[in-house]
Amino acid sequence: MLRIAVVDGQGGGIGSVIVKRLRDDFGDELEIIALGTNSSATASMLRARANKGATGENAIAVNVSKVDVVLGPISIIMADSMMGELTPPMARSIACAKAKKLLLPLNQEGLEVIGVAREPLPHLVDSLIERIRLLYEEVKDV
Repeated sequence: MLRIAVVDGQGGGIGSVIVKRLRDDFGDELEIIALGTNSSATASMLRARANKGATGENAIAVNVSKVDVVLGPISIIMADSMMGELTPPMARSIACAKAKKLLLPLNQEGLEVIGVAREPLPHLVDSLIERIRLLYEEVKDV
């Protein structure tokens, strides 16, 4: 089974959109772990039907080392992003995790990724789901 961590902060809106789409498209075929920088973000992703959730610096550091894929906005690898909620140790843990990282190129935090077309969140999540589908097929065939 493919194990996926979805990382988000603030209100967890982006993370909950990702979790909901994963559930809608894959049902219970994936294990989804909601990792929030705060309890509101975690709760929002759990309401979207993540299997489990954990909150905070240590929870993120421990759990990103136990999954196959980490999903979230690109700001999850930027220290002090999300209005300071994403701490330097969180960003380092995520960036250094062996898990594949599939990050949405949202132009937040003063970061602009050159060469990437600006797309609305629903279109980015569609692309993310297609990439997860390919990873899922690889794991399923093994």
